[in-house]
Amino acid sequence: MQPQQQSLIYLHIAVLLFGGTALFAQLINLNALDITVYRAAIAGVAILLLLLWQKKAIKLNATKDYAIALFLGVAVGLHWVTYFAGMQMAGIAIGMIAFFTYPVITVFIEPFFNQCKPKLTDLLSACVVIFGIYLLIPDADMGGDITQGVLTGVVSAFFFAIRNIIHKRYFSQYGGPQTMFYQTCVASILLCAFIEVPVIEIPSYDLGLLLVAGVIFTATPHSLFAASLQYLSASTAGLISCLQPLYGTFLAFLLLHEQPSLLTLLGGALVISAAFCETWSVTRKHTL
Repeated sequence: MQPQQQSLIYLHIAVLLFGGTALFAQLINLNALDITVYRAAIAGVAILLLLLWQKKAIKLNATKDYAIALFLGVAVGLHWVTYFAGMQMAGIAIGMIAFFTYPVITVFIEPFFNQCKPKLTDLLSACVVIFGIYLLIPDADMGGDITQGVLTGVVSAFFFAIRNIIHKRYFSQYGGPQTMFYQTCVASILLCAFIEVPVIEIPSYDLGLLLVAGVIFTATPHSLFAASLQYLSASTAGLISCLQPLYGTFLAFLLLHEQPSLLTLLGGALVISAAFCETWSVTRKHTL
């Protein structure tokens, strides 16, 4: 098997596992913050063992990089909490679709760092996303679970976009596992003061699911994703990552019997299409 083909398999497995992460928002009987803290801590330990086994560097190159790692850990922690909270309120399909507004959000945040203006196509993509999100909301009741879940998913997308931009600009010299080690550790340590259920009180069933979520659905996909970038471009990875909501929705339908409505599918198609187009435009720009 060619290295590129193997990397493509790694990437699809990683995206499938990322999509499967959403299932734990419904399977684990804990709130979103508790899930985030325990999942991040377990993933951090797993990634540390991987780094030690591979004899890769753990320390960062400069003191200022620890401050950046702290910021990235806070951003990813808030992203995970709102990610799980959105899906607990609105369901997996709607929560994931709302989260996938992040490519368009990224387009509007990046100019603050790169000193450039969004293009007309970016504005059109934003309009498509707004209309897609509108279709996900069943009524104008801001107190409804689905409405709050959609809004929480968009907030999660914002934190994820911020994390990606800062990482790309100031932290891209480090490998995926090393980066995720610091982010998972910071997220779990900073948020652990707010947990409602201490670890000794977690039922064995939920603890087992947390171990699966931390090792198989967090540490493993991030490691596979990083490995795939050795032979694939980041833009290719971004395009394939747009399959994540499709994988997550299919797994939720298969395992949890969540059946999305026609409006959810239509709104999702609009949001994911806009995300795909934005990622594809970046890919084109870098290949021309």
